[in-house]
Amino acid sequence: MRNDSRRLMIRENTKSPVSEAYRNIRTNIQFSNIDKNIKTIMITSAGQSEGKTTTISNIAAAFSDTSKKVIIIDCDLRKPKVHKVFNISNNKGVTDCLLNDNSYKEYIHKGEEENLHILTAGQTPPNPAEMLSSNKMKKLIEDIKKDYDYILIDAPPICIVTDAAILSTLADGVVLLCASGEAEIDMAKRAKENLEKVNANILGVILNKLPIDTRSYQYYSYYYGSSEATPKKKSILSKVFG
Repeated sequence: MRNDSRRLMIRENTKSPVSEAYRNIRTNIQFSNIDKNIKTIMITSAGQSEGKTTTISNIAAAFSDTSKKVIIIDCDLRKPKVHKVFNISNNKGVTDCLLNDNSYKEYIHKGEEENLHILTAGQTPPNPAEMLSSNKMKKLIEDIKKDYDYILIDAPPICIVTDAAILSTLADGVVLLCASGEAEIDMAKRAKENLEKVNANILGVILNKLPIDTRSYQYYSYYYGSSEATPKKKSILSKVFG
């Protein structure tokens, strides 16, 4: 299996601008708890290849740093990638829980982080949308809620298949990710509209792959004592909440 664990950037350099951005996103999600208990968070994107899985994996790691018990669930049953980030097997996972009526605990993987667990997608089913909209899927999420402080769900792109809209009804809050310079404005608007149609609780938007300008990089360099790379070689996650 190819080792993609390097994509957990929050572990590679805890003082980098990207790591700080992930922690800021975590803080924003935590503050959204003021009026409502936000425990299950789904992240989706408008289109493909916008960095959704890398982002949710790093946010999950950031949450685990707060001594909270965290689980990331790969619900992109069509093109699962979470297992690649953590360099673990995807032989069994969500689909096996639903098909076999087994406890999800049989399929849990433990990450290097003490408080972080992973439930991979498992085998690719012929009917992902039907499986995700089943009563068994609802029960699975409810069972997991009893054991974890935060549940992060990696969902497919909202504008491509109906899976994300279905999953959003099981989540307390939804975060939309858009890649700077890649996401089309009309598609991003359609993504928001698709979530609103199912009354999803949209917590905010993460703008991903945003280049750091020289002034921003100098600020982070001074504050964190970083001398690792030039601004041209870096990118930062910028959050747009509200």
